[in-house]
This record gives sequence, C-alpha cells and structure tokens, in this order.
Amino acid sequence: MDKQVAIEINHVGKVYQTYQREFDRFLEAVSPTRKCYHKDFQALKDINLTVHKGECVGVIGQNGSGKSTLLKIVTGVLHPTSGEVRMKGTVSSLLELGAGFNVHYTGIENIYLNGRIMGLSDAEIKERIPLIEEFAGIGDFIHQPVKKYSSGMFARLAFAVAIHVDPDILIVDEALSVGDIFFQTKCYHKFDEFRKAGKTILFVSHDLGSVIKYCDRCILLNRGVQVAVGPCKEVVDAYRKIMVEHDREERRKTETEARREARARQAAEARYPVRKATGPSSVATGPSSAVAAPSQPGAPAAPSQPGMASGPSTNLWKTEMLQNPDCQDYGDKQAEIIDYGLMNSRGELTGLLLKGEPYTVAVRFRFHAPIEGPIFAFTVRDLKGTEICGTNTLYLDQTLEDTADGLTGVVRFTQRMTLQGGEYLLSLGLTGYLNGELHAFHRLYDVCHMHVLSDINTVGFFDVESTVEYEDLHLEYDEIK
Repeated sequence: MDKQVAIEINHVGKVYQTYQREFDRFLEAVSPTRKCYHKDFQALKDINLTVHKGECVGVIGQNGSGKSTLLKIVTGVLHPTSGEVRMKGTVSSLLELGAGFNVHYTGIENIYLNGRIMGLSDAEIKERIPLIEEFAGIGDFIHQPVKKYSSGMFARLAFAVAIHVDPDILIVDEALSVGDIFFQTKCYHKFDEFRKAGKTILFVSHDLGSVIKYCDRCILLNRGVQVAVGPCKEVVDAYRKIMVEHDREERRKTETEARREARARQAAEARYPVRKATGPSSVATGPSSAVAAPSQPGAPAAPSQPGMASGPSTNLWKTEMLQNPDCQDYGDKQAEIIDYGLMNSRGELTGLLLKGEPYTVAVRFRFHAPIEGPIFAFTVRDLKGTEICGTNTLYLDQTLEDTADGLTGVVRFTQRMTLQGGEYLLSLGLTGYLNGELHAFHRLYDVCHMHVLSDINTVGFFDVESTVEYEDLHLEYDEIK
C-alpha cells in the first residue's frame, strides 16, 4: 500500500439476505436439503476508491444508495461480501453518535469507556477530559448517569468524545448537525479544523453545499452502484440529474396509481350507486382564514428606546435575543460594543424575522479613548460559518468624525430581509485606526441567532425577487387541407 494512501477500497460489494418472514431464516438454517428461503439484495456492487492522506472525500447519493453501508465497511462494522478495504492510520468514526455508551454510567465514566475502546490510555483520556467537557458544554451533568440526559445533551457528549481522539482518518456520516444551533456551528468549525489540519476525511452528507465547500473530491452512489468519482461540482451536477429523473419516475408512479384508483372508484360507484342525502348538510363551513398582505419595503418604525420601556430590569436589548454562549469575543475594547439587538418592521426586539420585511441591526457602543475613524460592521453567517452578507459604516460612507473618551451612542443598520428562510448567526464588529493602522477594538463572532421565516424559498442564499409576466398567448393551428 502506497504510504501516501490512507484508504484503499478495491472492488467492494455487499449482499444482504432478505427474508419474507423471520421464521424463514430458521427454516433455511435447519433445512436438510439446503432449501433457499431468502432473496439476495445487492447493497453495493464493485466500489473502487482511493483516498490519499490529507484528502477530504465526500460520499453522496439518495437514501438507499449504499452510502452508510460503505462507511460501515470502511470502519469495520460490516464485512464486505466481496473485495477488500485497506486503511493506514488511526480511525475515528461518527456513524452513530453514542454507540458504545452505557446509559447507567456517568458522562465521565463513558468518556473513559469510549476512550479505551478507541485505544487510548487512561492518562491520555484524563488529558482530554477538560477539552471534552468544554466542547460538550453540559456542565455538572457530565457527572450524572447518561440515562438522565436529554437527547441533545447525549448528542453533545457523544460528538465531543468522538472528535477528541486526534485520529489520522475521520469517518463522518451525517453527524455534524446535532444539538442546538450554536452547537451545530461548533461542530462545523471543528470539522473545518480537522480538514485544515490535513486529516484524511470520508464525509457522507445530503447537504451538497457542505460537500462542495469542504471536500476535494466526491463519489456518487446510486442504488449501490458507483456512478462517478471526481471534482465535487461535476459529481454534484450528475447527482442532480439522477434526482430529476427519480422525481419523474415518482410522478409517473403517482399518476398511474391515481388513474388506477379513479377507475376502481368509478367501477365501484357504477356497481353500488350512492343515494345522496336530502337533508341539510351536517358540516358547516366557516369563514376562510385571512392572510395579511406582506408589508411594503420601508424603514421600520423603531421607537426611541426599543426594548427599554417594557423590557427586563437589566434594560439590555441583548437579553431579549437568543445569545450564543460560545460567542468569540475579542479586542482590546478601547471602544466596545455594550449592547445589541435585532428589530423587526414594528421596532420590536426579536430574533424571528420575516423575509421581505425591513429589519434593523442596532448596536450600542462606548468609547474609552478618542478613536480615529471608527467603523461599525455586521455580518450574517450560516451554521457552517459561510459569510452570507454584511456591511459596515465605511462602505456606506457613514463614519463618525469626532469621538472622545466616554462617548456612547447607538448605530442602526436598516435593510430589507431578502435571505431565504432558515437559521443564521449574527456577528458584530467595531474597528478603527490607531496610529494610522487599522485596529480591531471589539469583535463578537456568531453573537446571536436569527431565524428567517419565509412562505416561499427560491434557489441559493438570496431571493432575486423576480417578477413574471406572460404575454402574446394564443393558439396556433396548422391549416387543415
């Protein structure tokens, strides 16, 4: 095996034996004539893939295409029916979070249990426990039996244990999106750290954006067959074509079934005619639900002190927001951000924003020294850390001219929400010039959560706000001679 090759998959196939009844398995085992009661299901057929050290390779395909089966064979959970897999280096897999956990043990005891399973000594496990505790973020529950955990706490601890083994090869099967939104962000950041550290990664995901962003190459499986291996964008395009054809097949099946049901219903009605009731209808129809028309774009009517009059006793906007406990907060704070909030079109503090309506990012600041050309900024990122949009007062030509020690105030960015419906994170920044050099005074990365609601989502991150018009509609017939 080449020393630069981490994973080598040669002509791997996997056949499952399926039985119509569970009892048939017993009959086949005891049959004196070796009668066959099963059918063979080909889950994988002649899969070939070579993954080099430091590569991140994605595995994509529809449900039932054999992705998870392939990863289980690679990790040794399953044995292939044909072919072989050769690995070089220590392996950590994120296939089923919590596999190997004992629910009667405490979190700490399960860390030791899983660490020993993964080949670590007790000294190595003890050294990693503070890192695992910090990443999991479940506090004193780590000393409680796992059976008392919520599903989110269980997933947090399982993920934290799995990624702190420092493996040469990481196998990931749809395990990044666990826990709440802030923990999901930590998972993606950690995965990105592994990739940048040159770890070899085999990554299964239905999120094609993640595959294109993180992977160097990918392999496409369809119904157990290897369709393509190559650059991510090319293979993803091939996958989309398969999905389109699959959708066509499903529509044809649905239409055929609908026609079959309609014919059966007509035949039944013809054979057994139904006499209609002559009395009043027993079902009263109520008024239809009224749906408010979307607001027209415009500046939100923000009150003079939103969130202050009726807010909590702390009088801070940020207490009304869903704050990230793991927010990255840094800077020397000669100028600092002391409060922040998101306001909807009615000036209400909220993290729930409607697509198509105006919203405001409000930042309260304080200066502890005169700052030359302070720049206020905000950025919106998705859960994977991709910067989607943002701006700053320098771009908008709205910088403060005069500042002084003790100066406080509020800066507001108002714009219309055009992001697709989904979950996002807000980052804030306050920079400026110090002795002629650009300097970061205070930055808050992924400081709070924002949830965009949309009744219609389009392609990509933004709505391009297209309008559609039809014109010159008419029928043309060939002249019949």
